Amino acid sequence: MFKKILIANRGEIACRVIRTARDLGYRTVAVYSDADAAAPHVSLADEAVHIGPSPAAESYLRADIILDACRRTGADAIHPGYGFLSENAAFAQAVADAGLVFIGPPASAIVAMGDKAGAKARMIQADVPTAPGYLGADQAPARLKEEALKLGFPLLVKAVAGGGGRGMRLVRQESEIDAAIEGAKREAVNAFGDGTLMLERLIDNGRHIEIQVFADAHGNAVYLGERDCTAQRRRQKVIEEAPSPVVSAEMRARMGRDAVAAALAVGYRGAGTIEFIVDEQLNYYFLEMNTRLQVEHPVTELITGFDLVEWQLRVAAGQPLPVKQEDITLSGHAIEARLYAEDPYSGFVPQTGTVAWWRPQRALHDGVRVDDGIREGSVVSPFYDAMVAKLIVRGRDRDDAIRRLIALTENAPLIGLRHNARFLRDLVDHPAFREARMTTTLLDQWYEAGEPLLQRPVAPESAWPLAAALLASSGDLGAHGQWRSGSVSGFDIVVEHGEDRRTLRVAGERSGELVVGSSRIRILGWHDGELRFVQDGITRQAVAVLADGALHLAIDAAIHVFAEASPFPATDKTSDPRRVLSPVAGKVVQVLVQPGSAVEPGQNLACVEAMKMEMWLTAQAPGTVAAVHAKAGEQVEAAALLIELELAAQPAKP
Repeated sequence: MFKKILIANRGEIACRVIRTARDLGYRTVAVYSDADAAAPHVSLADEAVHIGPSPAAESYLRADIILDACRRTGADAIHPGYGFLSENAAFAQAVADAGLVFIGPPASAIVAMGDKAGAKARMIQADVPTAPGYLGADQAPARLKEEALKLGFPLLVKAVAGGGGRGMRLVRQESEIDAAIEGAKREAVNAFGDGTLMLERLIDNGRHIEIQVFADAHGNAVYLGERDCTAQRRRQKVIEEAPSPVVSAEMRARMGRDAVAAALAVGYRGAGTIEFIVDEQLNYYFLEMNTRLQVEHPVTELITGFDLVEWQLRVAAGQPLPVKQEDITLSGHAIEARLYAEDPYSGFVPQTGTVAWWRPQRALHDGVRVDDGIREGSVVSPFYDAMVAKLIVRGRDRDDAIRRLIALTENAPLIGLRHNARFLRDLVDHPAFREARMTTTLLDQWYEAGEPLLQRPVAPESAWPLAAALLASSGDLGAHGQWRSGSVSGFDIVVEHGEDRRTLRVAGERSGELVVGSSRIRILGWHDGELRFVQDGITRQAVAVLADGALHLAIDAAIHVFAEASPFPATDKTSDPRRVLSPVAGKVVQVLVQPGSAVEPGQNLACVEAMKMEMWLTAQAPGTVAAVHAKAGEQVEAAALLIELELAAQPAKP
């Protein structure tokens, strides 16, 4: 038995576990790094312990420090959440050896199923369908390349440890093999401390469908339906739903039986997920088992009515599962959208910054749930995953759920940094999603093809006069707010939005209305971000926030940033091909050149990692490296100067 639970994680999953644990009467302990000192999970727990610097390798991945935090606080159980140490068998064993309860499977089950190659071998023995691949112990790059050529293309290079897309590379032709092996191994070592790789033939145009399983210490195991996680970008899940729109009751039963058999075969205990890839003929093939709670577990909770974290705690305390397989029914349809701090219109590049406005509670009602780990003032740093919240809905049917999710993306705006909310809204409304035609690679194909879904939204014309009116105000404004002096006869205001710039005439009237260009606007109230206004005879509401000298206006799930133009000309250093700048705040993983190196356009110069993504910086023009200002392992800020080039002389035009 245990009384106090330490949550060895951060962000929304730490908050999620803390809430259920406290509901069941357990005391809770949070852990935090330097970057998370003011994070919500720290104040939500009964106690909190600082565990080190911001990089995960120096804090959340330090098993010894986490165990010491248990000793110092008297915590007698550890919930690992997902990611970090959640699938680390050595950590699970160390917890048990310390006389503590690990709220997860036994170390033996993590070893058996956490190793993707070993798990796949067990599935082959159990006659569960698997995709062709290479699981050998010989990890020499030459051998891996030889086996890749035997398998053919496309194929996946995958780390046998961990999950979440880390240490995974898609290879479509022979010229990509060497870089894929090197990159996957490096990323896996950094994330999991294990660079062992396996190869697997890719099921093209496939769907990613997984089965939630649960087992107790009394020999009982059940499955709780499936989740469809097909919508992915760069092997990272974006949208998850339950049940799958393509799985029949008969197919669900077959996949469920296979999943339960797999769990029982390794003496599994607790929550686990068996992942399958499904081809165009709906044949399914085992991918891997995740020996932990999944990010997408809420959709299963919403269609079954069960709290899976509660189940975890009860099973860890030695209790049997609360229901039998025949008692589990699925009701309605649930969808989860991952709100990422990333720019989907620029290669999904991770974003950092401070949350200026975030009030999802204003959008909550029956069938709507938001799991988050941020609040206003939170700093989204480059050290951890780019996911900041999960938008989750349940509807009577799939169309109902899609409609609710669209409304949630619009009614719960996040302001202060770029994110993917508008992309999520447009994705679930896209015919390919509505008609269940998504594949695991479709989003990447769309990006390469310039699909309109992945083109940055343009501010509607009506937003320009509204922005001008708000920028011309003195800030928060009531019905009789003060406009800038000299406005009796009107004045011009130059407004910028991205690369667009417009000059708008603003004139005030005695009635309190503003005439901006051809639009008439009356501000009924603007306080603390909540805006009510009348524009051209129509009364509307919106979220409008002044932050960092600009107006952030939420419209249809997009955040449009307007600013009054500076009278001084701007100097754009980011487009200078002589200066190679870091695209984000992150860690320099590799620098491939040195002073004096000759470079050609498109040549890789350096690699920066942030929020689980590696970004390669390339030369934009031919030349010679004049200076290198960074080295591997260094943390750098966004726009930091990494490399300077001396450009080659261009031949004179005839």
